[in-house]
Amino acid sequence: MTAPHPRSRRVLALPLGMAMATALAFLPNITASAAEAAPTATTTAGDATSLSYVVNVRPGHGPSARVKKAIAEAGGTIVTSYDRIGVIVVHSSNADFARTLRAVPGVESAGNTRNAPLPAQSTDDMGTPKVLSAREVAAARAADGQDPLEPQQWDLAAVKADKAHEVSLGSPRVTVAVIDTGVDDTHPDIAPNFDREASVNCVSGKPDTADGAWRPSASESPHGTHVAGEIAAAKNGIGMTGVAPGVKVAGIKVANPDGYFYTEAVVCGFVWAAEHGVDVTNNSYYTDPWYFNCTDDPDQKALVDAVTRASRYAERRGTVNVAAAGNENYDLAADTITDPVSPNDGTPSDRVIDPTQCFDIPTQLPGVVTVAATGAKGLKSSFSNYGLGVIDVAAPGGDSTRYQPPAPPATSGLILGTLPGGKWGYMAGTSMASPHVAAVAALIKSTHPHASPSLVKALLYAEADATPCTDPYDIDGDGKVDAVCEGTKNHNGFYGWGTVDALAAVTK
Repeated sequence: MTAPHPRSRRVLALPLGMAMATALAFLPNITASAAEAAPTATTTAGDATSLSYVVNVRPGHGPSARVKKAIAEAGGTIVTSYDRIGVIVVHSSNADFARTLRAVPGVESAGNTRNAPLPAQSTDDMGTPKVLSAREVAAARAADGQDPLEPQQWDLAAVKADKAHEVSLGSPRVTVAVIDTGVDDTHPDIAPNFDREASVNCVSGKPDTADGAWRPSASESPHGTHVAGEIAAAKNGIGMTGVAPGVKVAGIKVANPDGYFYTEAVVCGFVWAAEHGVDVTNNSYYTDPWYFNCTDDPDQKALVDAVTRASRYAERRGTVNVAAAGNENYDLAADTITDPVSPNDGTPSDRVIDPTQCFDIPTQLPGVVTVAATGAKGLKSSFSNYGLGVIDVAAPGGDSTRYQPPAPPATSGLILGTLPGGKWGYMAGTSMASPHVAAVAALIKSTHPHASPSLVKALLYAEADATPCTDPYDIDGDGKVDAVCEGTKNHNGFYGWGTVDALAAVTK
């Protein structure tokens, strides 16, 4: 969002270790399956109790000799240091490490980024994508000039991307980085537009530039690959078409094999994007393990400080950051909220939080574009979070076909995307809405190559199609109001400034 408005967010019943605003397992016609428990990693006795920490010092300087000495004396090992933003990543098995460091002159904040020993152990439940069979792909038919699966992509017309493509596909000089679970750049719809130089593995908190390190393994989530295809699947006569099929897409892998998006990885992702020419980042997750990070807790405050520094650094270097609002159908402008799942790698308990002091990161950070989801009828998706002054814009994220069926020839109310291994499939969530907005921002940047992030965002909001409140909002038709929209036609809690417009992005 454009400013740190008071807001709240309750988590969907996402499983331990899957904090993404991702595909929805509760929608009709979407199956969900539990992945097998992650294999137990071999650890040493020291690893069994080692945690990861961020230590925040004055930006622009490396850790002082005093801070380095204090880290070592407290049993810490520096993994890496992001000197320009003053964030140090440390591993330590000392349970008092953060408290000890907070008393050291020159340390502005310090806290543990997780509650489970390194490496985290968990299972990985998530909504399973509806994969198109080889027969379905082979049987696809499209009009001249369309990719074979394009008739199934109702979402393209919803943001006028089909019309925009007649004017421009976007510039190959513009790169969108998918900060996520990894991207399969070997996919035939992604390979033509993939930016290897801007791709990296940040899972440890330190960049791993080994070739292909950004790819998900066979056992990891396809989430990032799906998002990448929505943004920039090439218009090449194969499969589907992205919203901005002429721009470049990069993969910045920040989720570990268990599906956790930890602070040190997210910090690494934003800094990497800032320093490798990335124009737009897409962030369809929240930073584990706290759904809300409360600044009156010294550990959680350190996480807010670290990710805020990193995202602001990226914006100062020219990057527009876009994030999903979440899938719980909660009013994010509520006065208070109960967070029942934090920490999601420890022992969660219900806690009532003050949304003016506790933040979902990076979605709630200053400057971040917050995105709500719509379905095939253009209404707020049944699951999408909302909130006046919180949601900036809306875009297609899909919905149950029972609630919002698409017009023929499309058959699914979900969003088509690329999947690892050269496949395609449907998913739904604000995770799918956010990449539409990231792609439209990339089209704006293509049209206005010298535009600053603030100008790109201003154009994104000004060019959005004003979408009035749905009143009453009874998405399932049972006679009961499912959510209340506040605001005007031009700015409200369901759609923000409106539904993003790809055609305006390439013509204005």
